[in-house]
Amino acid sequence: MSDPIRIHDASATVEEEIETTLRPRRLDEFVGQEAVREQLGVALDAAKGRGEAMDHVLLAGPPGLGKTSLATIIAEELGVPLVTTAGPALERKGDIAALLTALEEGAVFFVDELHRLPRALEEAFYPAMEDFQLPMTLGQGPGASVITIDLPKFTLVGATTRSGLLSTPLRDRFGIQFRLDPYTPDELAQIVERSAGILGIEIEHSGAYAIASRSRGTPRVANRLLKRVRDWAQVRGTGIIDDAASDAALRHLEIDDEGLDRLDRELLRTICELFAGGPVGLSTLAAAIGEEADTLEDVYEPYLLQRGFIQRTPRGRIASPRAFRHLGLAPPGDAPELFT
Repeated sequence: MSDPIRIHDASATVEEEIETTLRPRRLDEFVGQEAVREQLGVALDAAKGRGEAMDHVLLAGPPGLGKTSLATIIAEELGVPLVTTAGPALERKGDIAALLTALEEGAVFFVDELHRLPRALEEAFYPAMEDFQLPMTLGQGPGASVITIDLPKFTLVGATTRSGLLSTPLRDRFGIQFRLDPYTPDELAQIVERSAGILGIEIEHSGAYAIASRSRGTPRVANRLLKRVRDWAQVRGTGIIDDAASDAALRHLEIDDEGLDRLDRELLRTICELFAGGPVGLSTLAAAIGEEADTLEDVYEPYLLQRGFIQRTPRGRIASPRAFRHLGLAPPGDAPELFT
């Protein structure tokens, strides 16, 4: 099996290196999530004051809100190594044993996509998280024996976009649990301006806010759009990102005032036109637009739900009158009352 540890080094792509550069390294550099920052700051100071590993941390929330950045910040603030892997990369108990036994004292062990950890391996984490021990079975059959490996004290940081898929025993072993929420346009504008400064991009506040307002409440999206707007300003504009440059570049990228891209609008149009506003089942909708159902549910639907364009019901997905109006269509006369 390939090495489950993901390391950013000289072989990383340019985009990965830029993404890493834009990540905040200290808690005071992290914008937004005020309650999380306050509580995490107290936990970090307490752990440093006692000279102990911090309690295990669970970070939940939609993709792109800063879970990986917070794991990096925890390691940086504690002055310890960060070891990174992902749930799908852990296939056997031996994979977990190899990683945990190699940790340094106090290290931060970051497991992304924790909800995709095979259930059969969850139990391996229970004694490791509680007692910093790892029981291992040697041999098979009647001659098998169990040995217990002592582990260095470490902090497990788990990240998940679907905390409901975590088993209760695993979730309850995290002493610190945070839920990250979408960012406000003002917070995203701060992030865009900070990223522009790191990348050496000349940007006006109006341009940063225009990008932020169409970034779906997500820093990752904001940074991605910033780089694309930079390209447009360099080739078609003056090189300076202002409100006009941002608006023109985002229209060129087919991103509208609500932050919806072409695929978002295609999904809405399919519900509104092909299925008369719904209800339509997820699998049927996925087949109609040629996309995986999991992708629709995890990537597209959360933002459309937040903005009130669709509703999940027991019978399927329903488009709101707002979705019809956004597409320039007349809402049906029998629109569901829950949207009125």
